[in-house]
Amino acid sequence: MQRALLLGTSGCHLCELAEQIINDHLSCNQTWLIDIIDIAEQEQWQTEFALLIPVLYHPESQTKLGWPFDVQQVNLFFNELSPGKIAGKEE
Repeated sequence: MQRALLLGTSGCHLCELAEQIINDHLSCNQTWLIDIIDIAEQEQWQTEFALLIPVLYHPESQTKLGWPFDVQQVNLFFNELSPGKIAGKEE
């Protein structure tokens, strides 16, 4: 199972919308685990992402999908990160 992060803050309306869009994708694709990260609790994330949240982030490839995004863009994000496609490698 692959892992990605949804970076946001509690009480962020856009972050809630982003979470719903990602959940819509995951209802059809169970190969991803999404960790919800509150950047207010981690200074390292605040510095980089405070003005950009919500952000869907794949730590392994450092790929980011910033708001606004929809289900199609989320699908593309995850498809591009499927095994064998990371770092431009196609299996």
